[in-house]
Amino acid sequence: MTDAQTDPQTEPQTEPATASLPAVAARRLAEVEESTRLLLRTVAGIGAEAVAGPSALPGWTRGHVLTHLARNADSLVNLLDGARTGTDIPQYPSQEARDRDIEEGAPRPVDEQLADLRTSHARFGAAAALLPDGAWAAEVKHRSGILFPAAELPWRRLAEVEYHHVDLDAGYTPAHWPEEFATVEFRQLAAKLAGPAGAGLPAVELLAEDTDARAVIGTGAPALTVGGPVRALLAWLSGRSDGAGLRRTPGTDLPVLPPLG
Repeated sequence: MTDAQTDPQTEPQTEPATASLPAVAARRLAEVEESTRLLLRTVAGIGAEAVAGPSALPGWTRGHVLTHLARNADSLVNLLDGARTGTDIPQYPSQEARDRDIEEGAPRPVDEQLADLRTSHARFGAAAALLPDGAWAAEVKHRSGILFPAAELPWRRLAEVEYHHVDLDAGYTPAHWPEEFATVEFRQLAAKLAGPAGAGLPAVELLAEDTDARAVIGTGAPALTVGGPVRALLAWLSGRSDGAGLRRTPGTDLPVLPPLG
């Protein structure tokens, strides 16, 4: 699993063209609220020693994942404040500062981690509530340099919470992902792997058997079809599964996916 897969950079286009940006943001914020509620419930059940145990992300403990989630919420507050004030506020002061904060916060006991998650989530919600309707169209800058409208920030937070809830390896699995989240992310990640990110990847046709969603990744004519539930396909595409349970026609090995960034 790559660093890019621990910090999703999706660009969702999930609403009708007639939907207003404030309405889109409000709906996504409600989804963030529910996903965070479930995350907090999971964290409240993590034992004192388990928080220092390994997560599903190589080199990161559960404490690393939890600290990253809290600091990511604060980083999105910076972008929301920038959209509201019309100023260029960096998501993080620097890459070094981001990494240092995660390392320093990772060893904290679970009660401190839980309190940090709650308060950082509250700050994110408060910053979103302050944004006037017109500011949702303002462009903000991801730490990678990508520009996107502030209205996408709730979805980006949703992706952080949903992916990293699985990464905690504490009982929440891809099977628990909301169907809409899995469907949208499946389409987005497949589209990335059909573009430059998939250069050199043999073409594979993907079929979500529960939603009928289809996509082709890689280049050339597909010689392999991979099918399964949309959540299982997304788990494979996002590096959170080896795809062992997916149906393959013909029954050849799955290709090694390139890192997404």
